[in-house]
Amino acid sequence: MSEWKAGQPDSVAAGGQPRHALIRRRTGETEVELELSLDGSGLAQLDFPVPFLRHMLHLFAAHGRFDLRVQASGDVDVDDHHLVEDIGLCLGRAIHQALGDKRGIRRYGERHTPMDETLARAVIDLSGRPAFVLQAAIPAERVGTFPTELVREFFKSVANEGRMALHLAVLYGEDSHHMIEALFKAAAAALREAVQPDTGGVPSTKGVLE
Repeated sequence: MSEWKAGQPDSVAAGGQPRHALIRRRTGETEVELELSLDGSGLAQLDFPVPFLRHMLHLFAAHGRFDLRVQASGDVDVDDHHLVEDIGLCLGRAIHQALGDKRGIRRYGERHTPMDETLARAVIDLSGRPAFVLQAAIPAERVGTFPTELVREFFKSVANEGRMALHLAVLYGEDSHHMIEALFKAAAAALREAVQPDTGGVPSTKGVLE
């Protein structure tokens, strides 16, 4: 793959070390290489054949101030499902790897995000215990060529591999595109808050966040 350099970070974790991960996943259905910097500037380089997810991940990087590179291919001639799910898996793994022992982070993040007539909410706990809830009645089966049911599969994969509790909801709305876009923006902003440097050690009375 071509050389890629992340943008200059606005801040870095406690100790001054940028939080970065490179994940590679190859199966009989997909091949994914994903690079993530949590301390970025919103740079996105996305090369894979699911246009709507490319759009959403560009927003995710920009609103989270993450640098994100994804180069991926898969059996989209059959269905987008495998590639969307595996990109979510790799993103979750990258978040978990980049955080290390989670020392000196806020741990929790929450954001309400409007998108025109829609309002979405994202709440995150980087607890080390995977949990996922999505409350969203998205009316359209597809946005463009993208099956809207894959929104759930994508975020569930992120939560499981990122070892986080991720609670997403569309509180109200009408347009399916707006609903999904608001979810991605809210999730990015909530994650940005959760990974921000904070004083102290590991933010848990147990002394460890796995």
